[in-house]
Amino acid sequence: MELLERASNFENRKWSGLTTSDRVNAAREAKELILSINEEYKKTKDIQLMDVMKRLTAIKQKIEKRLKGRLL
Repeated sequence: MELLERASNFENRKWSGLTTSDRVNAAREAKELILSINEEYKKTKDIQLMDVMKRLTAIKQKIEKRLKGRLL
């Protein structure tokens, strides 16, 4: 399945040393992947897809936390 392969490549990327625009693009890509996998999950109810979505969501949240910065 192409979606799972793309998700695996996304998860295994190096996340250190990214520029702000790289982080924004990564967050958008993660969102797109999550939504695509969710559509497949609705059809098949495959537990493996849910696990992948959870891992991608955790990565996406870390990226977005870094983008927002520290609150004063």
